[in-house]
Amino acid sequence: MSTAHDFDFFHGEWDVLHRRLVDFLDADSGWEEFPATSRCWSLFDGAANIDELDVPVQGWKGLTLRLFDRESEQWSLNWSSSRSGRLFPPVVGRFVGAEGVFHGDDTHDGKDVRVRFVWSGISAGTARWEQAFSVDGEKTWVTNWVMEFTRAASETPSA
Repeated sequence: MSTAHDFDFFHGEWDVLHRRLVDFLDADSGWEEFPATSRCWSLFDGAANIDELDVPVQGWKGLTLRLFDRESEQWSLNWSSSRSGRLFPPVVGRFVGAEGVFHGDDTHDGKDVRVRFVWSGISAGTARWEQAFSVDGEKTWVTNWVMEFTRAASETPSA
């Protein structure tokens, strides 16, 4: 069961290694890698948080607002980038055990896509996020972006 404290592990400072497909819909398009940093802080006594991702080598920043709906016991994850200044459609879901899975609908290059975010590998010092798109009603998925988070050296891991 998901709770308002599912993302408590993410509060603080992180170093991030990105692996991203050059073309989000083509699994054979090749991967690009780049570093970033992230900082997350809590709001609403844990039932919300914001993180800002700084990607200086790519020249952009990203922002995720996560909100816990106490009635449905689900999270909505809302993304925006300094490149567009738009809030993208949210993905919604929950944690079951040590993994969080979230789905939503969006468009990419003019095509309707089903979006899946998965949070896994969570510990005091690491976490993994991945994004996948489906264009065939969730029959197949193309994982197109992976972020490996490592607690920043300046941070003391919490239990």
